[in-house]
Amino acid sequence: MSDEPLRPDPDRLLQHTAAPHRGKLKVFFGACAGVGKTWAMLAEAQRLRAQGLDILIGVAETHGRKETAAMLQGLSTLPPRRLAHRGRYVYEFDLDAALARRPALILVDELAHSNAPGSRHPKRWQDVDELLEAGIDVFTTVNVQHLESLNDVVSGITGVQVRETVPDPFFDAADDVVLVDLPPDDLRQRLNEGKVYIGGQAERAIENFFRKGNLIALRELALRRTADRVDEQMRAWRDRQGQEKVWHTRDAILLCIGHNTGSEKLVRAAARLAARLGSVWHAVYVETPSLHRLPEGRRRAILAALRLAQELGAETATLSDPSEEKAVLHYAREHNLGKIVIGRQSKRRWWDRSGFADRLARHAPDLDLMVIALDEKPFPLAARASDSRPALEKWRLQLQGCAVAVALCAIITLVAMQWLMAFEAANLVMLYLLGWCSSPWSMAAGRRCWRR
Repeated sequence: MSDEPLRPDPDRLLQHTAAPHRGKLKVFFGACAGVGKTWAMLAEAQRLRAQGLDILIGVAETHGRKETAAMLQGLSTLPPRRLAHRGRYVYEFDLDAALARRPALILVDELAHSNAPGSRHPKRWQDVDELLEAGIDVFTTVNVQHLESLNDVVSGITGVQVRETVPDPFFDAADDVVLVDLPPDDLRQRLNEGKVYIGGQAERAIENFFRKGNLIALRELALRRTADRVDEQMRAWRDRQGQEKVWHTRDAILLCIGHNTGSEKLVRAAARLAARLGSVWHAVYVETPSLHRLPEGRRRAILAALRLAQELGAETATLSDPSEEKAVLHYAREHNLGKIVIGRQSKRRWWDRSGFADRLARHAPDLDLMVIALDEKPFPLAARASDSRPALEKWRLQLQGCAVAVALCAIITLVAMQWLMAFEAANLVMLYLLGWCSSPWSMAAGRRCWRR
């Protein structure tokens, strides 16, 4: 058997080719303030300006940092818009002026900022979205605590509730995310030197939000969030290219749930393995034509195993394919899952000498195969005897088997009448036994006994 190569999805290709021109968004992403996001953004802008690109600074918050302010030299800056708010003036990004100026690239710092009343949009990320719709490229910055999905996680770590957030889909839609990373000790040193906050503000920050434990946790969140996004980018590229080879860029597990007993033990073993590896995992069951008529008890056991896998964090699916190994390998390659977990078969049918594990290993030498022993217990008698087929169909099949058995006996009788003198009585009996054993009725009875 040869697996067909994965082909690019035509619908996804059409989406990419038919997408209208939209500006590109580049996000400079960090664990918290002071890691150097704005400086890195300005350094990249200076490099592009030296190449002749038309660049405009919409917003760049230096927070009094001399090194950051020095990076503004030579770059055109858009004057802010002045708005009256609560008896005083506040200055906000001038979206209309930016759209009228229409640079090739505009820098808009602090993506999670909330605009003052009177602005067109309540949030700065909405201003950025309008710039992108106009075909203008944008550089921006954001911290991990400002992502909506991680807001509660960060507040639980730091004890500080951040109210300005950015929707995760907007962040995920960015064309490029640059992680700006700084070790916690180096960041605390910058705080002590007054390079992040000035005066007493720096001392309060070190004792509260910028405690070393907090910084380590925030750094891990930023690294993991960036890694997840890169993984999504890789999977999207594989989909577009129709890549069939599994790339072992991260541990990812595919559990194959069979129709034998012991599946729940298999599910729990896969869940423990995924937890140890810190990896995502999927659980699938392949329904082949020969398994469509499983007894109701076994079908319920399979569904229970899939539900358990879902409760333990797996992404589950039921596949339908004449070839079990072909369906499993196609799913593994489509989802870039490099480790396949299956249960050991204690009994093999005489015509299935190779076994499911052997067939998987033969057709997918690039994948890791893990075989786990199962505690196979006999199904209850009611589960073995129950049959999900309609009563009329079962009677029809039994009558067909009976008719074939009678026809075989008639044929053997005709043959025996011609050779009556040539055979001994014992041989004639063996001839009738051979015909009986060859009948579908006898084979069906044998299969029922084998199941028991």
